[in-house]
Amino acid sequence: MNEKEMKIERYQLENKAALSGQVVFAGSSLMEMFPINKLLLEHNDSTIIYNRGIGGFVSQELLLAIAPCILDLKPSRVFINIGTNDLSDSSIPISKLMENYEEIITMIETNLPQTEIYLMAYYPVNYEAAAENMKECLKIRNNEKIAAANLQVQQLAAKHKQKYIDINKNLKDEQDRLKAEYTIEGMHINEDGYRAIYHDIMVYVKEPKWKK
Repeated sequence: MNEKEMKIERYQLENKAALSGQVVFAGSSLMEMFPINKLLLEHNDSTIIYNRGIGGFVSQELLLAIAPCILDLKPSRVFINIGTNDLSDSSIPISKLMENYEEIITMIETNLPQTEIYLMAYYPVNYEAAAENMKECLKIRNNEKIAAANLQVQQLAAKHKQKYIDINKNLKDEQDRLKAEYTIEGMHINEDGYRAIYHDIMVYVKEPKWKK
């Protein structure tokens, strides 16, 4: 059993004791690494958020694991950040990523019609601040490609009458790159980076219900 399969199995077990109607974070490592429950504790906030991110996931993998990562929890709201690993793979066109993403949305809408879906803008990267072993990847997954993908995610949200949210402003430097002090190796975000976007995401976590 690989690491992804172990996490899926762990989530299946944890879901049995989870409360339905709460908030779920789903996606790949950029979601899994979001220390949301630590930050909630720091702010003395009792909001329940289940983080079901799985590092290394591409959109197809989330689609296949949608039950343990989202559906089984019957969330009132789900925040999704999936597709950055697709963007790192030159053999996966953005059109294929969006096809999978749309299927994920449709699966949620079909099974949980009252669940409010938030599609998160992809975070920026910083090639100049990248570790040497990360630079080849960031030539493929660059900020221009991320911006193009974000535009399509925004269109997908509009098509499905869900919400596209961009909480990246505090992560960006004056050149719209991920701030060097917030990145681990040019791509992933450190705890201070997540702390910089905590309040912005919590505005959406706590906003009034909007899905009729």
